[in-house]
Amino acid sequence: MNRRALGRGRLLVVLGALVTLAGMAPAWWRLARTNATALSGSGLEGAGIIVFLAALALLAVVTLPYATRDGNSSLDRPAAYVLLGLMAIVAFLFRVFEISRFTNLGLPMEAPGMWLSGLGLLIVVWGVADLLGERPPTY
Repeated sequence: MNRRALGRGRLLVVLGALVTLAGMAPAWWRLARTNATALSGSGLEGAGIIVFLAALALLAVVTLPYATRDGNSSLDRPAAYVLLGLMAIVAFLFRVFEISRFTNLGLPMEAPGMWLSGLGLLIVVWGVADLLGERPPTY
């Protein structure tokens, strides 16, 4: 059985995906109303669902080689990480655009989920960039 090490790029992708997932539950926006309670929403609305699914898919792609008998997976390629990362980033930016159309974008203390998910996606980008620079494994 030939298992390769996780590596820095994949570790950063895992950490970034976990931070992104942690940012899905807290508030992404808040709309204050007079004489009524404020409205707010999380990342599990609108295009945020795509961010959630892409982060889960990134975790799955990293995990797949360790779930196979020979330690290889055809999905564990830099192109898959780039595609999933781009999908998550585009969906995140679209969701931020949607939010900015009906309320101001909050500061980190007002909209911690949006900022935490954005930080997680930046870590994912860092990990994918590291994966693009690594040498292919030799078997």
